[in-house]
Amino acid sequence: MTSAPIVVHRPSLSGGRRVTVHTSGRDEILGTAYSDHDLVVFLEGAGVAEPEAILDDPQWVEWRGGPAHDFSTP
Repeated sequence: MTSAPIVVHRPSLSGGRRVTVHTSGRDEILGTAYSDHDLVVFLEGAGVAEPEAILDDPQWVEWRGGPAHDFSTP
């Protein structure tokens, strides 16, 4: 794998960050997260065990277009 399977995209102009997971050869949108709690809920729903433990692991989660854990508007 050349990149992390979970991507937290740049903050949108209206706030929040789109979250995608790469599985079965395609990207699936999990939703828009407005906090780490939202992100954890999405990952739990996608079947990730103990998602809190991987949020800062670059092998699992790639934070794009802004600092990790920042969900505010640009």
